[in-house]
Amino acid sequence: MRECFEVRTVDAGGRIGELSVPRAGTTIETPVLLPVINPHLDTLLPRRLADEFGAEALITNAYIFHGSEDFRERALEDGLHDVLDFPGVIMTDSGSFQLAEYGEIDVTTEEIIDFQASIGSDIATPVDIPTPPDVPRDRAESELETTRERLELAASIETGDMLVTAPVQGSTYPDLREAAGAHAAATTLDVFPIGAVVPLLNEYRYADVVDVVAAAKRGLGTDAPVHLFGAGHPMMFALAVAMGCDLFDSAAYALYARDDRYLTVRGTRHVDDLEHLPCSCPVCLEHGADGLASLPDDRRETALAAHNLHVSFAEIRRIKAAIRAGNLLELVDERARAHPAMLDGYRALLDHADQLERTDPASKGTFFYTSHESAHRPEVRRHHDRLDRLSVPDRLFLSQSGDDPLEPYDETWRVVPPFGPFPRALSKSYPVNAEVPDRTDRSAIEAAARGVKRLVEENPETSVGLGHEGWPRDVLESLSDRVELVDQSGAD
Repeated sequence: MRECFEVRTVDAGGRIGELSVPRAGTTIETPVLLPVINPHLDTLLPRRLADEFGAEALITNAYIFHGSEDFRERALEDGLHDVLDFPGVIMTDSGSFQLAEYGEIDVTTEEIIDFQASIGSDIATPVDIPTPPDVPRDRAESELETTRERLELAASIETGDMLVTAPVQGSTYPDLREAAGAHAAATTLDVFPIGAVVPLLNEYRYADVVDVVAAAKRGLGTDAPVHLFGAGHPMMFALAVAMGCDLFDSAAYALYARDDRYLTVRGTRHVDDLEHLPCSCPVCLEHGADGLASLPDDRRETALAAHNLHVSFAEIRRIKAAIRAGNLLELVDERARAHPAMLDGYRALLDHADQLERTDPASKGTFFYTSHESAHRPEVRRHHDRLDRLSVPDRLFLSQSGDDPLEPYDETWRVVPPFGPFPRALSKSYPVNAEVPDRTDRSAIEAAARGVKRLVEENPETSVGLGHEGWPRDVLESLSDRVELVDQSGAD
């Protein structure tokens, strides 16, 4: 892996970074959205993408150019940037999508990389094998071996200052994805797309996408720029960024527009079903719901594509702001309420809290407890893991209400769900200065109880009392018999 990526700001697994693209003579800020351009079909001109939407990069398919009577020679003679009239970074795919769709293509890795270099691509892609989900393991292993061979071949080709990607495959086998990530990171290649996830996305299998990405990230390490191939719906951008993905390519804005579908961060609506437009982009302000639906077909497609892109780019900006503010997971939590499958994805993300905790900053903005899932965030896990660092007196009272005990102890600490116990002196420190609802839910209480148990286990000689506010009986019974229980709820 060559050094072309620098991480600037991190929150959970998400990060704002800078990807240096030497051939384009520029650096792009991640997370970054690359609109997909098909020169034969698209109605939004690439120059408009740069001027109106602020697109820093786009992606197009070198295999289409390679086989095109209209564009092949022009691209070889004038270069992609002139043909597409785009001033930013141009990434090219190799034809692997066509390979997945149709079973074969008529170019080799050497040919397509040489062609991408010849037409002026800034970031090129070899011909990997995009193994679908749920295939037999022996097929996944065999095709992954072919992909590895092609990555090594791609790394041996002289490409000058053009960046080259190293796709990470392995179907839905986490160990294969992790091994593929480690192999890709060990090459001299530059950007690391996680491939063959489109079938999972199309089937709303967001939890499986999270597991695939988490496995690949374990192999790739924390310094690799990660591209999630085919992840183009703004509803899932925040989740994907929180996993640690940095680049996205979207054909959804155009494909959905051709079917009269209107993108929002909460899902997709057909334009004929809309009486009001929940958006203030220029398209929606100009036309309104009735005006948009009544446009001629070609103009409606162009207008919808523009709206879909406005929504997509706005979500990327919103995610960047959340990372800088340290509340990316609150945004993910909000997006997870849009669809049950998104909630599955968020819960799968929190199943990897240990992995997220390795990059999550130890101090940032206020922790907001917004749902049951907040009890499983990496900040809670980190607090529990660090309880053994605290100096504990011989007799310690833990108080949820903040009141001192009726009988003498050496010291009183606070207990705040979901974090559990901590010294009063830390009350204004992150994350235990959290904003939590007055009506504490069971998940938060269970997490606090885990913290109490951890503290008791780490300090077997300490006499511990717990003042709780009506915790459930079974939660209290899970604590050690050594813990003296005091109900501070005021209940009879």
